[in-house]
Amino acid sequence: MRVLLADLKGGEGFTGKDTVAGGYGSRLRPFSRVTRTISFLKRQFHEVPSVHLAYLAALAAEAGHEVCYSDGGDTPEADVAIVLSSLVDYRRETAFADRLRARGVRVGFVGLTASKLPDLFEAHADFLVQGEPERAFERLLAGDRLTGVVVSPPVEDLDTLPFPRWDLVAPPRRRYGVPYAGRPAGGGFPLLASRGCPEFCTYCPHRILAAYRSRSVGGILDEIEDLASRFPRPYIIFRDPLFSQDRDRSLAFADGLASRGMRIRFECETRIDRLDPDLLTRLHAVGLRAISFGVESMSPATLRKVGRRPTPPEQQQLVIDHCRDLGIVTAAFYVLGFLEDTWESIAATVDYAVDLRSTVAQFKLLTPYPGTPLWSKLAPLVVERDWEQFDGFTPTFTHPHLTHDELRFLLGAAYTRFYMRPSYLSTYLRVRSAPVGAVVRRLDARVRAHHAREERALMSRTVTC
Repeated sequence: MRVLLADLKGGEGFTGKDTVAGGYGSRLRPFSRVTRTISFLKRQFHEVPSVHLAYLAALAAEAGHEVCYSDGGDTPEADVAIVLSSLVDYRRETAFADRLRARGVRVGFVGLTASKLPDLFEAHADFLVQGEPERAFERLLAGDRLTGVVVSPPVEDLDTLPFPRWDLVAPPRRRYGVPYAGRPAGGGFPLLASRGCPEFCTYCPHRILAAYRSRSVGGILDEIEDLASRFPRPYIIFRDPLFSQDRDRSLAFADGLASRGMRIRFECETRIDRLDPDLLTRLHAVGLRAISFGVESMSPATLRKVGRRPTPPEQQQLVIDHCRDLGIVTAAFYVLGFLEDTWESIAATVDYAVDLRSTVAQFKLLTPYPGTPLWSKLAPLVVERDWEQFDGFTPTFTHPHLTHDELRFLLGAAYTRFYMRPSYLSTYLRVRSAPVGAVVRRLDARVRAHHAREERALMSRTVTC
């Protein structure tokens, strides 16, 4: 059997799928000069292949089937096609499926969106996989003719899966290092050391498909060793929402890399309160070059209301400062538009993001995703009827204190405030000179006043004075 695996590239702006927003995906449609630049840079650094399709490729090859791949640019001949679903790009995905079915190819959809919103795909597919795809896919490979909604139980022991086959689903891309950037241009290889999430944030879709499970350290190291044998010194992107959940396991991972003599570079996402200087130093010694984490809001009360445990500002600053000392790139995530948010609280969060001095920052709008506890609460307030607009950057519900125009304005102002200031460049370049720092602070004050004047001209309220 010839199996086609399809992970379609997004069209407008920059689209991330697979493990982004739990699998619903996100799309940044540029709406300002700053976001146009960010969208361009994301296309250079953040376009990475699907780890879930790489697992399916490994299963198919192991069972003796032929595998082909498409990112939407073509529709190869195949007996059956598996299309990765997303919320933000489902129309392109279903249109692709329709073209295949018109040629007699049987089509199935996998992923979080197909699991939680099957109505979007049922008319365009022969079958939909509900749940993690591997168990249902194994049935398909064994000769079962899957039809309708196929329930696929989670893989309880992740170490039983074969290693992802990147040679089958990842078209070769030129990768080259950029000074101070951490991740190379051209992206890297995503790796899952666990699935699900052990936290209870009500707005996060990472935990709604299956429970949290982690792989053994030995299994992770074996996969990296296999990857390094195929691709010299690969750059690895751990896609777990909480990579350093278990400190001892993280240290064992660092020790294992060192003892095997593997030379890699990698990045991870985690909670900042699951990090400390000693752990960071150990991980950096074996290749850690970038780390991302959620700050979300500077208000502990706001975070507690959405089930997120706040991290003390002192801990956040300690970790970011130590990362800067080591040369580790830091990426802080923020969410604007919580129900408790006002113009003033968002302005305070933006100011806090600037003061925290992470290398980069990402700002998104609160988005109620189907299947999350937040969706149950906010569904009556949702006014957006186009699912593709649930992209993380578009207002989708009636906010109690802010209009859609104000939320969008504040989002744009956040990006401008963070990136369009002299101190951003000095932070990115890790400038330590005290005289330079004094000059930069004076210039920042002038730029801040300029932003305030521009904001006042565009909106009756300004972000900060």
